[in-house]
Amino acid sequence: MTFTLEAKNNEHFSTYQEACAYLESLQFFRIKLGLATMHQLLQELGQPQQRLRCIHIAGTNGKGSVGITLATLLAQAGYRAGFYSSPHLCEVRERFVINGTPISEEAFRRQMNFLHALFVHAGVHPTYFECTTLLALSWFAQEDVDVAILETGLGGRLDATNVVTPMVAVITDISRDHEQYLGTDITAIAAEKAGIIKPGVPVIFSGRTAAGTEVIASFCRRLGSRLFLLGRDFFAQGEDGCLSYTGITGTHRPNLSLALAGAHQVVNTSLALATLELLATSFPIKTEDVRAGLAKVHWPGRMEYLTLPYQNTHRRFLLEGAHNEAGVQALCTNLAVRETGGRIILVWGNMADKQMEQARRKLFTLAAHIILTQAELERSATPQSLWESMNMEERQKSRCIASVHEALLAAMALATADELICVAGSLHLVGRARHYLIQKQETSPSP
Repeated sequence: MTFTLEAKNNEHFSTYQEACAYLESLQFFRIKLGLATMHQLLQELGQPQQRLRCIHIAGTNGKGSVGITLATLLAQAGYRAGFYSSPHLCEVRERFVINGTPISEEAFRRQMNFLHALFVHAGVHPTYFECTTLLALSWFAQEDVDVAILETGLGGRLDATNVVTPMVAVITDISRDHEQYLGTDITAIAAEKAGIIKPGVPVIFSGRTAAGTEVIASFCRRLGSRLFLLGRDFFAQGEDGCLSYTGITGTHRPNLSLALAGAHQVVNTSLALATLELLATSFPIKTEDVRAGLAKVHWPGRMEYLTLPYQNTHRRFLLEGAHNEAGVQALCTNLAVRETGGRIILVWGNMADKQMEQARRKLFTLAAHIILTQAELERSATPQSLWESMNMEERQKSRCIASVHEALLAAMALATADELICVAGSLHLVGRARHYLIQKQETSPSP
């Protein structure tokens, strides 16, 4: 018998805060690769994922940008688009969004009560990510979304989201990250990402690494899945803020405005547009909706510029997670283009398991002053350990401030109105910083 919401009295959590605390107890940073628990629990739920039309996205960098672009364009065209992403910046509800609106606190509480009862009934102990993935699939099915856009959390083959058969699989740029789980070279990592490819399901891929392209193409041939490559089947030209796109069908769309900052968004947006071309029969979108939607895309904490009041003037911020080598390289490119000759104050903190010294060194060279901080205690590298890994030149322009709040205050005191404060190194750090800065902006008196 299928486990249903009506079958149980699911009031274990009386408040949203209690539901959040239970989710946190599932060990936010615990990683367990494998699909056995997901399949067991989805069977109990009556396979809600089978009622969803899905777009499944894997890759090292760009998943969120592609996902939010797809969700925004589909919503602009009048469809109900669910988007499940990770990690969140400030609040867990950010992971579950329909047409730009996160799940409500009450709906989240109800879903968590339901899932807690399910876990007790089934006698299983899921991870944090398994629980959030189940919540997304269950909630999207209950809300009867037109399309569910699912972003993998780690890898693809054994990721908890890999329980769907999507309409299209999208694979973004592949680079080194989470090497202890996915492998130490591009070939091994690409094979894990390729695990989301299903027989006969078309694949959109950025294809910007030869080794990765060879692996993805091999999987597609074996599974009878047609592969569409950027630069071979669809084309993009442009720079930060502008895109000219030539699609799979040959349709040319010049001078598209991109709301997301960074030259790498030319690639990510092109992947989203190619995906929509493959779905045009089911989800037709007018050109005017594409143009209007692209101008509305907003993805907080990823190349996000903010200007906040400070004393009698203001301070400029750039928030960018940049949590791996490719992300840091993209940030350096953006800074070189947008901040030519300007002084940069860098607030930096990365997770202890990240190995990106080479890319980080380039970023540190661009900074006039570096403040090392720590977003959370369990997995973040300590400011002192970061300082000890620096060379002498980097140390001379650096200081350690453990508190993110105090680090931001120090950066604002160092900077002038024309200079940029860049917060980077970890999405957890960016989330903490953004929460503080938005609160400060909301409580600042109007001029």
